[in-house]
Amino acid sequence: MKAHVLHRYGKKRALQLADMPIPELRDDEVLVQVHAAGVNQLDARLRDGEFKLILPYPLPLILGHDVAGKVVEVGARVRQFKPGDEVYARADDFRIGTFAEFVPVRQASLAPKPAGLTMEEAASVPLVALTAWQALVGTANLKKGQKVFIQAGSGGVGTFAIQLARHLGATVATTTSAANVALVKSLGADVVIDYRTQDFEEVLSNYDVVLNSQDGTTLEKSLRVLKRGGKLISISGPPDPEFGQQIGAPAFVRLVMRLLSAGIRRKAKRRGVAYSFLFMKASGSELREIARLLEAGVIRPVIDRVFPFESTNEALAYVEAGRAKGKVVIKLM
Repeated sequence: MKAHVLHRYGKKRALQLADMPIPELRDDEVLVQVHAAGVNQLDARLRDGEFKLILPYPLPLILGHDVAGKVVEVGARVRQFKPGDEVYARADDFRIGTFAEFVPVRQASLAPKPAGLTMEEAASVPLVALTAWQALVGTANLKKGQKVFIQAGSGGVGTFAIQLARHLGATVATTTSAANVALVKSLGADVVIDYRTQDFEEVLSNYDVVLNSQDGTTLEKSLRVLKRGGKLISISGPPDPEFGQQIGAPAFVRLVMRLLSAGIRRKAKRRGVAYSFLFMKASGSELREIARLLEAGVIRPVIDRVFPFESTNEALAYVEAGRAKGKVVIKLM
């Protein structure tokens, strides 16, 4: 099969288009023919080697976490899917590889493609949708009437999280540039802050939840807009000891995580708020819940650009630039 392959970690290192063997299917997996694949900041950060301690992938590596496509083969223990089914998924850790013609996905991580969505739209959803769901529903337990601050509202996670938070009945604040104010308001943002001219810390106060996706300075400032008992959830780090336990990291890696997050955890405790790091996990059952919202029109995918498969490196560079409105997708079929 054709695939875009990383042979060596390195900042902005180009992936090589190559012929690779189709991965061997395990008993609990489904082989998906990739029609479209979402492109995420996570792919660029993996390529750059940022997650070598947390996710020690062997090289060569095929990147890509989001997939929409058709089932072509099922493992011996698979009962929920059959060849020909249209599906979507966030590929499993250590089994990623959607920048290719075929990818294996565990049955438990797979879901039927939402009706009414194109393959490109479906491929734009899984990673950002599961991130928003696990942050706002799973970790924050966001309730009607609460206030949530979602950073970078015009990005991939932001465009989905705003819509989900609004559906849950929360008041939503976000940051974006002036050019994207109309977009985030159309998605359901109540308070929109132009990050170039305004300081969110001077505008927001007494929030219940912050979903942080930015740098350490923004993370620390986010503590100060939360009320006591509030929750600061970060998808950009630093990882905390609980995350190290979840992934079964070696003792020295857990120690590194403890040290990296010590400062923010200490400051959060002093202010009476909870800090947690979220690294999204694949989940077919949650994607089925998300599909219902998409099919009902409660949430809509936001796609900035679709690149041809041959232009995967260009798609990664576009995502890295940080100016995409919503998601970027590569199309194979």
